[in-house]
Amino acid sequence: MAIPNKNVVEGKKPINLLSIPIIKKFIQSKWYPGIFQWIVLIVFSVIVYELVAGTVDPTRNVGTSLTWVLWWPLIPIFFLAIGRFWCTICPFGKVSDMVRKTIGSNRPMPKFLRKYGLWIIDLFFIAITYSDHIWGIVESPRGSGYLLLLLVTMVVGTSVFYERRTFCKTLCFLGGLSGNYSRSGSLELRGTPEICKTCKSQSCFKGSDQAEGCPMFQFVRTMDTAADCNLCGNCVKSCPNNSIRISPRVPTSELWGVKRPVIEHTFLAAVIMGIVFVQNITMVAIWQDILKAIGSVTGSDNYNVNFTVAFIIAMAIPVGLLLGTAKIATLTGGSVEKVKKSFIRFGYAIIPLDLAGHLAHNLFHIITEGKAIWYNSAALFGAHVTRGDLAFASASTVRTLQYIIVVLGTIGSIYTAYRIGNKGPFKTLAPYYALMVLLAIVNIYLFSLPMMHRV
Repeated sequence: MAIPNKNVVEGKKPINLLSIPIIKKFIQSKWYPGIFQWIVLIVFSVIVYELVAGTVDPTRNVGTSLTWVLWWPLIPIFFLAIGRFWCTICPFGKVSDMVRKTIGSNRPMPKFLRKYGLWIIDLFFIAITYSDHIWGIVESPRGSGYLLLLLVTMVVGTSVFYERRTFCKTLCFLGGLSGNYSRSGSLELRGTPEICKTCKSQSCFKGSDQAEGCPMFQFVRTMDTAADCNLCGNCVKSCPNNSIRISPRVPTSELWGVKRPVIEHTFLAAVIMGIVFVQNITMVAIWQDILKAIGSVTGSDNYNVNFTVAFIIAMAIPVGLLLGTAKIATLTGGSVEKVKKSFIRFGYAIIPLDLAGHLAHNLFHIITEGKAIWYNSAALFGAHVTRGDLAFASASTVRTLQYIIVVLGTIGSIYTAYRIGNKGPFKTLAPYYALMVLLAIVNIYLFSLPMMHRV
């Protein structure tokens, strides 16, 4: 059963940012979100050009710095603070809109993508992460540039044939990540039920003279999640009844009572934890020992073979731990169906810790390599700046911040499990609490080890 909005539970009317005239007027204007989209698209074009045609030295390529040292670390903060707003200003989305409006045939999304889109997104995210470690995409400006061009090609291809943002909804590798993280976010867009139920126009979905229908195929009247809302403002522009509100909320509160939990979200939540482990392990000294140990079993010294084994094991461990925890928690009369249901429901509790692990890992890059953004950007404009240490702070400071972030994420995950379990007895929910603590300990241990730079 879904948990209502926290403010509603407490008898308070949710704060509506659209009640502030200047915010509402801006979102309803033609400038929103276009002004942000064009700025990002121009920067994106420069990044792709530099990646493909600039220096092959990743430490001096501004495209590499802006993509992997700045954008990638900031992305989870975007999702936590303002939901999927990035998806509105994302250059892929803007390219999709332009292609579709000029030469698109706007055919309905294929049934295959509609049914399996979430699984495709999960697999695409895993494939890109795997490819990075096999072919060194992050360390290679050319590799990063070609990846972005491949994605642009996919965007153009889907936009020529299919309606709205089919690519963003069912194929974008960030789709699952942004959906999961945005559920933890502190901002939500909703309709007013009393107004929406009497609406005959359905302009939020169908569109109007003021704006197109929702690019992510959402119907505000029934929308109960931030996972697929880009905050593009189309529904705000189109709604004839002033029903839409944009409200701040308690982070993670949406996870407390997801109405329609699905295994695709839970699977990705567990897998992301394994991927964070991989990203950390490959940057510490014990990685070579792990490869040798795997090699002794596989009988191969081929890096790709042994990394593949390590990658699969790392992803499988959190999935297996979650499944085992669900079985332990349902030992007293728990059927297979009950175990599966618990596995899916409580998988959402891992998301805050996922977010914390992702943030903590990326914090290392932006703090210890962040000055490269300034040096490389200055060089792009012909300024000759003497390069020095790339770090903003010491490694010990970074580790302290990483520990704090992981602890906060652990608290968020434990409390989310508590709320998903309807504030049940401690002994009933203890296995899930223990799982979150175990995952946190592994993260903290890995962050305690000296890390090497990849860029």
